[in-house]
Amino acid sequence: MKLDILVLASHPDDAELCAGGTIAAAIAQGKKVGVVDLTRGELGSRGTPETRAREAQAASELLGLSARENLGLPDGFFRNDREHQLPIIQAVRRYQPDIVLCNAVHDRHPDHGRGSQLASEACFLSGLKMIETLGEDGQPQAAWRPGRVYHFIQDRYLKPDFVVDISAHWETKRAAVAAYGSQFNVAADGQPHTHISSPEFWHFMEGRAREFGHAIGVEFGEGFTVERPIGVRDLAGWF
Repeated sequence: MKLDILVLASHPDDAELCAGGTIAAAIAQGKKVGVVDLTRGELGSRGTPETRAREAQAASELLGLSARENLGLPDGFFRNDREHQLPIIQAVRRYQPDIVLCNAVHDRHPDHGRGSQLASEACFLSGLKMIETLGEDGQPQAAWRPGRVYHFIQDRYLKPDFVVDISAHWETKRAAVAAYGSQFNVAADGQPHTHISSPEFWHFMEGRAREFGHAIGVEFGEGFTVERPIGVRDLAGWF
């Protein structure tokens, strides 16, 4: 299946938290969007990998994703090396996306910055025909390089290079994030309290989206950074 947009995310829920509105907006425009989670989030303080997998499935259905899979790389211990690049190269070649969204270039969680670099380099290497990979059918895959790679803004504030208006899709994003019931806005249940489990985190999430929205004159937005300048043919194309 060819996708218009592929999200490469270090953990289940990264895509929803950081690009859920952008994903929903693209799907509403008729785009095919998929998510490849690099790890199962098995080092998370709350929930289990099995729970996270069920939550990811529920979130995928809410967003209307065309595809979702998990590569099962080691949470906390994946590296930007050949062993971990190859499964991502295979995924990029399988879905042939025009645009890739991936983790923040640096962030509070070290997996985010590391995942960002891993995804970015794998996207480049995916375009080299001398790197041989096999598809799920056992046949050689054709080289493919996405036209654009954009990066989320996650816990740590980064100045966005562009902001997507997600105002019409804010409630869909909230519902997709809330699908991860083991992780977010959880009442006292005997499990460890985490940075994202308290109700206060929801205020942070909304405040960040309102801040980015305010910057472009809308109610809610999601910000991204770029690896190279975005070209425009018409100055009036901006709003």
